[in-house]
Amino acid sequence: MAELSGPTSPVATPVPGSIDRSERPGRVGLLLVLAGLLVGAAIGLSFVANEQAQSLIVWLLALLAMAGVFFLFALAIGALQLAGQGARDDITKAIVDGSPDAALVAEEGGRLIYANEAYLQVAGGDSFSNLRSVERVFVGSPEVSEAVYRLSQASRDGRSHTEEIRMAPPPRGGARDFAWYRIHVRPLPRPGRAAALWTVADITAERERQENVFQELQHAIDYLDHAPAGFLSIDPAGSIVYMNATLAAWLGYDLATVGSGGPHLSEIAPGAEVLTRSVGLPGEVRTDRFDLDLRRRNGHPLPARLYHRIAFGKDGKPGASRTFVINRSAGAEFDEPQRAAEVRLARFLNNSPIAIATLDRSGRIARANASFARLFGTLPSHPVDEADETAQDPAHEPNVTDALTDREGVDAALAKAAGGLSEIAPIEVSLKGPGNRSARVWLITAGGTGEALDEDERESVILYALDTTAQRQLEQQVAQSQKMNAVGQLAGGIAHDFNNVLQAIIGYSDLLLASHRPTDPAFQDIMQIKQNANRAAGLVRQLLAFSRRQTLRPEVMNVGESLSELTLLLKRLLGERVGLELKHGREVWPVKADVNQFEQVIVNLAVNARDAMPGGGKLFIRTTNVADPGPDAVADGRGGPPPGDHVLIEVQDTGEGIPPEIMEKIFEPFFTTKEIGKGTGLGLSTVFGIVKQSGGTIDVQSVVGEGTVFKIYLPRHVPEVVPEALPEVSSEPQNDGRPRIVAADPAVPALPPATYPPAKPAESAETAPEVARAAPPSPPKPAPRKPSADHTGQGTILLVEDEDPVRAVNSRALTARGYTVLEAASGIEALQIVRSGEHVIDLIVSDVVMPEMDGPTLLGEVRKHLPELKVIFVSGYAEDAFRKNLPEGEAFNFLPKPFSLKQLVETVKKTMTG
Repeated sequence: MAELSGPTSPVATPVPGSIDRSERPGRVGLLLVLAGLLVGAAIGLSFVANEQAQSLIVWLLALLAMAGVFFLFALAIGALQLAGQGARDDITKAIVDGSPDAALVAEEGGRLIYANEAYLQVAGGDSFSNLRSVERVFVGSPEVSEAVYRLSQASRDGRSHTEEIRMAPPPRGGARDFAWYRIHVRPLPRPGRAAALWTVADITAERERQENVFQELQHAIDYLDHAPAGFLSIDPAGSIVYMNATLAAWLGYDLATVGSGGPHLSEIAPGAEVLTRSVGLPGEVRTDRFDLDLRRRNGHPLPARLYHRIAFGKDGKPGASRTFVINRSAGAEFDEPQRAAEVRLARFLNNSPIAIATLDRSGRIARANASFARLFGTLPSHPVDEADETAQDPAHEPNVTDALTDREGVDAALAKAAGGLSEIAPIEVSLKGPGNRSARVWLITAGGTGEALDEDERESVILYALDTTAQRQLEQQVAQSQKMNAVGQLAGGIAHDFNNVLQAIIGYSDLLLASHRPTDPAFQDIMQIKQNANRAAGLVRQLLAFSRRQTLRPEVMNVGESLSELTLLLKRLLGERVGLELKHGREVWPVKADVNQFEQVIVNLAVNARDAMPGGGKLFIRTTNVADPGPDAVADGRGGPPPGDHVLIEVQDTGEGIPPEIMEKIFEPFFTTKEIGKGTGLGLSTVFGIVKQSGGTIDVQSVVGEGTVFKIYLPRHVPEVVPEALPEVSSEPQNDGRPRIVAADPAVPALPPATYPPAKPAESAETAPEVARAAPPSPPKPAPRKPSADHTGQGTILLVEDEDPVRAVNSRALTARGYTVLEAASGIEALQIVRSGEHVIDLIVSDVVMPEMDGPTLLGEVRKHLPELKVIFVSGYAEDAFRKNLPEGEAFNFLPKPFSLKQLVETVKKTMTG
C-alpha cells in the first residue's frame, strides 16, 4: 500500500467502484519545453560554420549519451520504473480494492487520495467531489463523537488507534435500526506528504453472536443457580471459586458476597481439610464422595453428601474442583431412618478430635475422617465410578506409612492387627514435614477379638491416632529445665567451694605482696599467682551467673543509651568484616537490671555472632516495646513474648546458623563448638543466667545458612509511688563521699547504707582475649598522686568462717591493721562467744553458708543480745539468695567472694566508722 500511494507507482487500471488519485500526472509543459529546446538547438547549429557545428554536435551527442547511461543505471537499481512493471503493485491494490473492510487514505490536511468500494458503500458518493471523510460519516451520539475525536487526534499525532462504536441508525440507513463498527487508524509510510490509513469494519454480526452466546450463558448459569442441588468449586488453597444460588440459600449467604473475597472453605466446612488434600497422578481425573457437615451462616450444621471431582495437571498439581452437593437434612430423603443414621455416624467421625481410619493389612487407607487428614496430610480414595479401574487399583491408594519417618514398628503392628490379635501396645511415631510432629497410634483388628481376616479385605485394621507434638515438646522443655536446674545447682555448689579456695589464694598472695618489694625476684611470681586466681574468679562468676546466684546491682536503666555507649567497643570486637547496625525503637520503656551484666550479655552475643560469620556479614541490634499479649494469646511453639509488658532486645546475625541438634545444648555450661583453647563454653550459659536472674526470658531462632536471632525480653520497670514523707539529703557527706540520707521523721534513725566494693564489668573468659586484640591498651595518662587512705583502726571484730585458711588469712589482715579479732569456726561457736559477754564486740564479719548454723540464723540469735551490732556478710552467692531469710528491714553490709584483703579492710573501716 506504501508503493500504491507513492509518486513513483505506475498507473494501473482502477477496479470498478474504487477511486484513486494517488498517482502524480505527467508534466506536458515540461515535455514541450524540452522539445522546443532541441528544435532551437538544431536551428541554431544551422547558422554556425561547419567546423564549429561539428564540434558542438559532438558535445550535444555526448551529453545525450551520458543522460541515457544515467537513465539505464537508475532503471537497473530501481530508482525509476517503467509503466507495465508494477504487477506487484497491481495485486496489492486489487486486494485492498476488494477488501470487505472499508479503507480510506487521507493526506495530511484532510485531502482524500484513495477509497475502496467498501468505503463508498458505507460513506456514499462516486467521486472525490462528493466523498466524505470518516469524521463526517460517523456523526451521532456523544459517545460516537468522542470516539471519532480520539481517532482524529491519533491520526494527527501519527499514532495507531482503534475504537468500536454503535450507530443508530447506520450511516446509509437500510433495514437495520443500528450497526456496530470497528474503526482503526494508523500512519501510512509514504514519500512526500504524510498520510493515514482508515479502516472501517462492520462487526454487527459478531456483536449479535456474542450477545447470543452471553444470553445462552446467562440461561445456563440461571439453570445451574436454581438447580435442586448445590454446586461448588474450590481451588487448592481452599478459596471458594463458585457457589450456586441453591447452595448459598442453604447456607444462608447472599450470592453476591460469594466468590473473590467471600467466605472461605474453612467457614462453610470447618475441619473439611479432606477436600483440599487430594493427591492424584499426573493427568488423572478423580471423583470422591464425602459425607460431612457444612456450616450455615448462623452456625447451624447442614449435613450434606459431596461428590468431589478434581482434575490433576501434567505436573500432578490439582486444579479447581467441581463439587456436587446433596442436602441430607431431615425430610430431604425418603429413607429417613437410614439417612439419619448415616448423618449421625458421619458427624461422629468427622467431628472427632481423634484421627480415625480403616486400613488394609499393608497400611493402605480405605476410609478416614477429617482429623486424620489434618494429622497425616493425606486422605483415602472414595471412588464414585465403580467401573474406574484406576480408582479401584490398590496401588493408587495412599498408604499411612508414607506420612511416617519410620515404618518398621507400624508394619509389625499392622501384621498383628490383621492377624486378629487384640492387645497391641500403642506406637509412638514421627510424622514427615516441618515442625517435628509426632503422634501416638493405636491399631486394632476390624474383625473382632481373635478373628483373622481374609487376604483381600480392604478394611482389616482400624487406626486411632492422637497428635502428641505439643505434649512431646512440653516434656522436652520440662526435661531440659530440670537438667539445667540440676546443672545450675551443681555449678553453684562448685562455685561456692571454689570461691573459698580462691579466697585463700588471693588473701595469702596479698600478704606476700605486702611483705615483698616490687624489686624482689619473687614479687612477679606472686603477682602471677594473684592474676591467675583473679582469672579463675572470673570463671566462678560465670558459673554463678549461669546458676543465677551471682551478685547483681540492679538499677533503672535505658536500654538504648546503654547500647549506644557500647557501640565503639562492639565495633572493635566485630572487626572490619562485620558491620553493625543499631535500630532503637521509639520511647522504649525503662528496665531494671545490672548495667554491667547487661553489657556483658550483649558483648557475649556479639562475639558469638562474629565467630559465626567467618567470611563477614552484618549484626543487627534492635530494641522495641512489646505489650502484654494478654491471657488469650496462643503460643506457636517457637517461644514468644511472655506475659506482661517487656522490652525486646534482638541480636541478629547473618551467619551460618545453628543446627537443630546443637540448638538444645547451646545454654549448657562448658558446651562449645569452637576449637580447643578458643572458648570455655560459658558465654551463652552466662547470658542465660544473667537474663533469667534479671527476671527476663531469652528465645533463640535460627535457620542454617541464613543466621540466628537472639530475642531477650526484659520486664518493663514501673516506678513505685513516691511516699509523702521523702528523705532529705544532708549537706554533710559520708566518709565515702556520697550524700548522707537523713530520715524525714526525726524520731526514726537513719539506717547506715550498705557498702559494696566498686562494681566491675563481668569479663567473659571467651571475650577477654578478643577485647585485648581488638583494642590494644593505650598508655595511661599521668594522674596526680592521691594520698593513700588510712585503713588502720581499732575495735573488736568477731570473724566467723568455717574454712580455716580463709579465716586465718582474714584474721591476719585485720590484726595487722590494729583490730582485735575473735575467730569462730561455726555459727554455734560465734553465738557462744557473744553469749559469754567477755568481749565488747563492735562488728561481726560472717560467712553466709556454714554447717550447723548459717549466717542469717546467727544474726537472728545475735540480735536478741546485741540489737545494734553491725554485721558484714561475705558469700560467693548473691545477696538476694539469703536476704529473704532475714527479717524485713534488717540492716547489714555485704562483701562478695572472692575479695582482696584491701577490700576487706576498706569495708570494715567504712562500716565501723559509718
